[in-house]
Amino acid sequence: MTPLDIIKKKRAEAIAKIIGKGYLSTKRVYVGMATCEIAAGSKDVMEVFQTAIKNGLVDVYLSQKGCAGRCNLEPTVEVIEEGKIPVKYSNVTKEMALEIIEKHLKKGQAIEEWTIK
Repeated sequence: MTPLDIIKKKRAEAIAKIIGKGYLSTKRVYVGMATCEIAAGSKDVMEVFQTAIKNGLVDVYLSQKGCAGRCNLEPTVEVIEEGKIPVKYSNVTKEMALEIIEKHLKKGQAIEEWTIK
């Protein structure tokens, strides 16, 4: 294998990793995972999003975020879509996370009554 072949292989691996992790996705979901949010149930909420992505939800980058200082609103989920104003959901349960996936991420319809104004 020539040095150029090695570089091409490394480049292809890096691109596959970037795409595989969802770094180029047009939708980003951040679940609050500070200690206080985990105590409020955010770990279960995160698992709902992780499962959806494993089961084929595409074009979504999922990550965690730290404390926002709004303990009364936890667990929180923030959805950021390219070209749109970010949407922050409060007091999210596993059932709400499923609905956020179906309505907001798949159909583009924010669920206004659950958002932080």
